[in-house]
Amino acid sequence: MRAAVNIAETLHEAQTTATEIPNFGDLTVEDAYEVQHALITLRERAGETVTGVKLGFTSEAKMKQMGVSEVIVGRLTSGMAGRTSENLIHPKVEPEIAYRLGRDVDGSAPIEECVDAVAAAIEVIDSRYRDFRFTYTDVIADNTSAAGYVIGDWQPVTDVGGRAVRLTSGTAHVEGSTSAILGNPANALRALEEVARRRGIPLKAGYVVLAGAATVALPLSGDYVECSIDGLAPVSFGGRTR
Repeated sequence: MRAAVNIAETLHEAQTTATEIPNFGDLTVEDAYEVQHALITLRERAGETVTGVKLGFTSEAKMKQMGVSEVIVGRLTSGMAGRTSENLIHPKVEPEIAYRLGRDVDGSAPIEECVDAVAAAIEVIDSRYRDFRFTYTDVIADNTSAAGYVIGDWQPVTDVGGRAVRLTSGTAHVEGSTSAILGNPANALRALEEVARRRGIPLKAGYVVLAGAATVALPLSGDYVECSIDGLAPVSFGGRTR
């Protein structure tokens, strides 16, 4: 629909100019994914390539709060890789489990068999909506608030369920568990496969998959952000080291 293109253009301009906008509020889920597709097309026309996907609403408590039963999926692009600070509106950071796809997910094998590596990651989120307020469909249209990501060292695939998670942003600190991601990040992978199939989102070899936040988000502040997950190499960015 033409309206999807217009909304995508509004969101794209908000992102490129770091200008917050009112939320839309009246989109259907189908409309919202159509807007997201159009938004990614605009990013590709600007020279970016799709590098992966990310999941949102992987907390069962959050899903209950929003009155939904389906995770949401957004796209990662080359312009987001390593992006941590510039031209953002009200950024926050989240600790994530990252998976890497070693082959296309095409239904010939379960998605777990298509994963060839796992890592700790930090996602930078930055809703383009005023005051970080949005509906379920607003956030889908806004590409699930995707803004940037940093990935630690890739390691051989292992079960990362029940791992302790620690996130530091400036002087703020939060702890949690990978169990917050649908009970186990592997469950998020399976949920991704189903939603991606129904929403026409490709899952290609080489893609990064951010499986969802393991704790609440922290404001991106200070000069140092670090995520550590038991059994995985820590990942950090900022002006100082430890």
